[in-house]
Amino acid sequence: MRIISGVFFLLFTVNMLHAQQIKVFTKTGHEPLPGVALHNALKTKGSITNLDGEVDISAFGPEEIIIFTHVNYAERRMSKAEILQEGSKVYLRSNENELEQVVLSVAKFKMERDEIPHKIISLSKSDIYLESPQTSADLLEGSGQVFVQKSQMGGGSPMIRGFSTNRLLISVDGVRMNTAIFRSGNLQNVISIDPLAVENTEVILGPGSMVYGSDAIGGVMNFYTLKPRFSFKESTAVSGNAYSRYSSANNEKTVHTDVNIGRENWAFLSSVTYSDFGDLKMGVHGPNEYLRTEYATRKNGEDIVMQNLDSRVQKPTGYEQLNLLQKIKYMPHKDWDLNLGLIYTSTSSFPRYDRLYRRKKGQLRVAEWYYGPQNWFMGNFKINKRGHAALYDKAQFTAAYQFFEESRHDRDFGKDWRYHTKEQVDAYSINFDFEKTFRESRLFYGVEYIYNKVHSAGNRENIITSEEDITPSRYPDASSWQSIAAYATYQWKIKENLSFQSGLRYNHILVDASFDDSLYDFPFQKAHINTGALTGGAGLNWQQNRFLGWRFNLSTAFRAPNIDDVGKVFDSEPGAVVVPNPNLDPEYAYNAELGVDWHPAEHIKITGAAFYTYLDDAMLRRDFSLDGKTEIEYQGEPSRVQAIQNAAYAQVYGFEAGVEVDLSVALRFSSKIAITKGEEEQQNGETAPVRHAAPTFGNTHLTWHKKRLKLDLFAEYNGQFDYEDLAPSQKGKPYLFASDKNGNPYSPSWYTLNLTGQYEVTKDLLATASLENITNQRYRTYSSGIAAAGRNLILSLKYQF
Repeated sequence: MRIISGVFFLLFTVNMLHAQQIKVFTKTGHEPLPGVALHNALKTKGSITNLDGEVDISAFGPEEIIIFTHVNYAERRMSKAEILQEGSKVYLRSNENELEQVVLSVAKFKMERDEIPHKIISLSKSDIYLESPQTSADLLEGSGQVFVQKSQMGGGSPMIRGFSTNRLLISVDGVRMNTAIFRSGNLQNVISIDPLAVENTEVILGPGSMVYGSDAIGGVMNFYTLKPRFSFKESTAVSGNAYSRYSSANNEKTVHTDVNIGRENWAFLSSVTYSDFGDLKMGVHGPNEYLRTEYATRKNGEDIVMQNLDSRVQKPTGYEQLNLLQKIKYMPHKDWDLNLGLIYTSTSSFPRYDRLYRRKKGQLRVAEWYYGPQNWFMGNFKINKRGHAALYDKAQFTAAYQFFEESRHDRDFGKDWRYHTKEQVDAYSINFDFEKTFRESRLFYGVEYIYNKVHSAGNRENIITSEEDITPSRYPDASSWQSIAAYATYQWKIKENLSFQSGLRYNHILVDASFDDSLYDFPFQKAHINTGALTGGAGLNWQQNRFLGWRFNLSTAFRAPNIDDVGKVFDSEPGAVVVPNPNLDPEYAYNAELGVDWHPAEHIKITGAAFYTYLDDAMLRRDFSLDGKTEIEYQGEPSRVQAIQNAAYAQVYGFEAGVEVDLSVALRFSSKIAITKGEEEQQNGETAPVRHAAPTFGNTHLTWHKKRLKLDLFAEYNGQFDYEDLAPSQKGKPYLFASDKNGNPYSPSWYTLNLTGQYEVTKDLLATASLENITNQRYRTYSSGIAAAGRNLILSLKYQF
């Protein structure tokens, strides 16, 4: 009996010893992970995993917290009891997947996400390679929380929480991209940013005026481009990537390469991307109103209408784009680094597709309508200083120069005169930003100066006789816009699980413009705006327990009048012309947001956010009179006079939700949805839907990742906008929409099913294949002038060297 008891005791002891031998795996590929350090909170006990990812934890107590760390993986903390309950297996996520834990956008210096009261979307380089977006607008749309409108293929105008265009701010490497001619109509500037040259992207959902000033009412989109990397050795290290992509729906051909040359304290990075897009083909199943049955062309000196042999091909929509990036980084001392960044982007001319199928008395209205090359250059010089000075621990100086050029060209069908407008903006900016750390708090503060000079010209040419003469420019030539600002943001870690953040910013805006009254008899010759705006905010981030976290913030934001608001002359819609209005004041937004992160179980995460924004003195386009005249002649036809005015209030509110479930080590389910509503005051005192409140939209993904293979089955979807849901300005553009049973315009709901596969052929070669819109739906996103791609095969290869 004693012998039997002894045998059982020996077996039990061996089993217990074996049970305390655990194994550490990678989260994505569940491969054994060697070199992981383990220790307790006091670092009195520790060990390290062997080549098979195994390690003995018998030295730790049953309820003792064990901390797992690895240079390439995110830290994880688990009690010994939890580990044994999980089958003695621990999974660590790659740092690449945890980039979103560190945020740069809220204070221009690194902050932990769980200390920030704002909702932030983060997109990493790996997200970009999996999604294979054609433009940065497509990259934002793929997040499932940014809605994108397109008037043509060479476009993409983001909408965030009911706001768009000049009520959203774009920054690249911390430099403001918005200029004095950013308009309330749809903007294409985001396509100038090369997604293949982007290291990571952060989007602030909601106001960001405390740090970024004017325009940041609905959100801020921050793009951080590729960073040069040192070798930290005396020898030179050369590395880089080569990438190519093909898309069947528009016969896209893209090639890209980036090369990094790193030395001990010098680093150089060069990036080149070239894309050639053909005409875009829409899907089979959907409204017939979207079909392109005929198009205008010119033969033998005459405008004629041609029948489209394939009405699903949207003629003409193709264009080309070139993106260049050069960066140099020098670190003379461990506390100093100097950075020079040069970016240049140029497109070919590209058609304004939604103007090409408009009709007048049943006939095509225009023979030509296209944008000239969209050119953008940015030179950005930064100095970073680290140390422990009396007034700062980190300091950053940024000086930037940007040059923007865009033009518009149109000619009515059967007419001989082609009209041209061309705009150029020189944008200068200087920023000083500082961070000072105290015992339980941090102070971020800085000053900023921005100067924009606008050049604008208009002319027309007779395509038969080559005669030319001057016509009104789109903006007053040689006008200027200036912004002078100072801000401070204070972050206080009240307790380990409770953070408070507050801040103030004061902006002073100067606008100067002179109008040429030789073409129009304006009752004014100059516009001079000298105004200021104070904004602020406060918020809390509270991690109530390991399962539940809360975010709450109150904030204000503003948008000051720019040259586009004050001095624009253009045809806003058929039969209407927008004229200058020098009597404008800033519009103000007041925002509240409540967010929650709930982990009901280890492998389940549920997020939600409710928001409300009130916009006062909103600058809106309304009917206007010039010296008593409500109608003038513009480009040869009588047109109703309109202008941007501080005419109303608007309110926007909504809800965003998401869920992530790790069904197994390799399989993840995730889904996001956004619901936005809004209304604005009309001239008669009634209310109507706001123009940029998107229909309900979202996406759902089922992702499987094991070793070298990743599969993503996903759906994207939009809700319906009936006729009564459309803003008045949209009801006046029926050509953009389908027709309901009563013949009224409406935006139908739609969905797509999609499948992406990514395979790591070798450690240096990555192949991606996507089949998008598998069911071949024919749809337009709300307010868009071009139908989206039908069934679309996307193939890409990336080689890392």
